[in-house]
Amino acid sequence: MGKTIAILRNVEIYPNRKEEIVTRMFGVIDMGHPYIQNIYNGGDYLIGGEIELLERIRYNDGLDEWRKTVKELLDEFEEKGADTVYAFQTRNPTHAGHAYLMKSAGEDLKKQGYKKPILWLSPLGGWTKSDDVPLDVRVRQHEKVLDAGTGHPGGLDPDSTVMAIWPAPMVYAGPTEVQFHAKSRRCAGASYFVVGRDPAGMKGSMEAIAHRDDDLYDGNHGRYVLQNSPGIENMKMLSFVKVMYDITDNVMKIPDPNRMDDFISISGTKMRKLARNGAIPCSATNIPTDLEAANCIPSGFMVPEGWDLVVDYYKNIDDNRWIPWSQPHEEAPAAEQTTLVEGTFGFSSFALHSTTYDSFWHDVDYQPQKQSSSEKNTIINMVTEIPMYMAAKMEVDKSLPGNPIRQDTNKDGSPRYYTYGTTFFNYGLVPQTWEDPDLKSSGKNYGGDNDPIDVMELGSTPLKMGSITPCRVLGSLELIDEGETDHKILCLALSDTDANRIFDMDDLERVKP
Repeated sequence: MGKTIAILRNVEIYPNRKEEIVTRMFGVIDMGHPYIQNIYNGGDYLIGGEIELLERIRYNDGLDEWRKTVKELLDEFEEKGADTVYAFQTRNPTHAGHAYLMKSAGEDLKKQGYKKPILWLSPLGGWTKSDDVPLDVRVRQHEKVLDAGTGHPGGLDPDSTVMAIWPAPMVYAGPTEVQFHAKSRRCAGASYFVVGRDPAGMKGSMEAIAHRDDDLYDGNHGRYVLQNSPGIENMKMLSFVKVMYDITDNVMKIPDPNRMDDFISISGTKMRKLARNGAIPCSATNIPTDLEAANCIPSGFMVPEGWDLVVDYYKNIDDNRWIPWSQPHEEAPAAEQTTLVEGTFGFSSFALHSTTYDSFWHDVDYQPQKQSSSEKNTIINMVTEIPMYMAAKMEVDKSLPGNPIRQDTNKDGSPRYYTYGTTFFNYGLVPQTWEDPDLKSSGKNYGGDNDPIDVMELGSTPLKMGSITPCRVLGSLELIDEGETDHKILCLALSDTDANRIFDMDDLERVKP
């Protein structure tokens, strides 16, 4: 939010060839695919170049301890005495079946002659689709898996495991994407990558041409492509095998074909339903065949404290406290003495309330009570919604009591940001004003936009969100926006360093050409 963390050098701007990108990356036709939608919602041009990072990126979301640099990962592998590293990517909570696969992969590597294979538990940290398990739930659940150690079938040995968030997004591009998942881990020391059925795949939407509500990709294609991928060099694949829950010893393992009645399958769909219903552990000696009817989860399926976290999430799935994926958490640049922050800035939970007035819109004075007689009709109060240099589209919420300042949302409910860059002015509203939809502009048939009158403050200093600033009116703009009249008052804060030199638009042009 206005903080410089990197410099883009050797800038290149090029056309955003959306159809070509989608065709090459996904190889499927599905306009309902969430990441394909993201691509088509993008602009007409892309920008690239060499990024010079000025400082370490921190998200301040409580998960930064698990965001490790390549050097930190290599050092940790060395400290644990690794003679090889195998990576296991996650975007789901880890249950005993996953743990079995990870531990079995380590044992297989020992059989090949390695003394200390180290598991890199690698939860994906970038963007994921809205119905995936949030990043913080996954990471906190993984912590419980490591805390349990080998004392539980679903636990992992912390002495032979390193957990680190991998920052990439999930684009659900199947065979194409899994090549990136594997090859990108090589730069941090992984020699093996554990890959299962249909890696990076998903079901087609109802807009898919060929595979509606069915796997977009053949379940085996990801592994086949990866094994024959150019550039894979010496990296090797460790394949998943199907595991089931053995009710005789409460351990997940490869099923014994001679006693299949002793094994039950717990799908992801069933796990989610049990979690939503708050399922409790089953009896260790009498596991029912219908888990959903009994509303219980086998005790060996997941470490208990990890299961509690999963239940908490699915029972409170609409709560705003979850962190879907890595997004910076910054303090709102708010007026500290006169406002109260609710929720997290940059998320839908955020709201900024006035502690002085019942409403930013209705109760703040339209003009300062004290002002010189010579400027009586030219000074207004401005309530700052969007401080200078901030891209988050903030505005008073007309629908809520007190009209707190909140972030506007896109059609999909995500927080809205300016797409044309950061503002070079402070933006806000004139309190106790309203643009009447029934009042038509002179000579035009456009009514007001049903909002307070907007203000653009053209000074040199960012104003605090929620601050109330006396401001000298210099001029105005009358815009037509989607068939509505939208006025923008141009003003200068009386506290600005140039306030004693700028009194009208001619002065503005002279002082700030």
